[in-house]
Amino acid sequence: MLITDGSLVIVEIVILAMIAAFLGLRLYSVLGRRAEHEEEMLGRMPHTPEAQAPAPRSQQQGDANTAEDRQVPGLERALAGIPLGAQRAVREIAGADRRFTPVGFIEGAKSAYAMILEAFWSGDRETLNELCDDDVYASFVAAIDAREAAGESVENRLIRIEEAEIVGADFDAPMARITVRFAADIAALTKDRDGNMIAGSLDDAIQSRDVWTFSRKVNATRPDWLLDETDEG
Repeated sequence: MLITDGSLVIVEIVILAMIAAFLGLRLYSVLGRRAEHEEEMLGRMPHTPEAQAPAPRSQQQGDANTAEDRQVPGLERALAGIPLGAQRAVREIAGADRRFTPVGFIEGAKSAYAMILEAFWSGDRETLNELCDDDVYASFVAAIDAREAAGESVENRLIRIEEAEIVGADFDAPMARITVRFAADIAALTKDRDGNMIAGSLDDAIQSRDVWTFSRKVNATRPDWLLDETDEG
């Protein structure tokens, strides 16, 4: 049989169409089985709804932070340097006052020590009134009044605080009291009403040791501790 060029083209088209159909059936068979397999696997995967997720740590613990079990940063390490007789009171204060930490308290005490000394030396009664209780304030003001009546003035400078450590504590709820011993280098100079130096020198610092007691009601809205007793150490 004679096959013309036109017939040959038709035969080739038919053959290509059959090949394409065969490949299409194979591809559908493979993809169809794979899709069915994936659907089956997805159906077997366990569900993990949010309701089953672990609750946040804060919700698990609730409000169990009491005076006994609240963890205070650095508390145990700080207690190691405090006299045994004061450790229990410091622990109770830390439990009752969420803002209290021994390290933070010491830093605040050092700042208060510097501010009170500067206020006393300069005769700043307003600052003293903010940082001291009534009795200590009255004693500071009496000393300032006597100094001014004598026509004297001081030009003291706090060079550095070498040491500040808790040496005593007491907690009679809600009143907390903590005693701190300070060791500091101070340059002291006293002048008369004419500006003449009558005592001391700014060139030579002397070591001063003070034992101050600070107090605060732990249920007070303000975090301020007041100086309520002074002594020499």
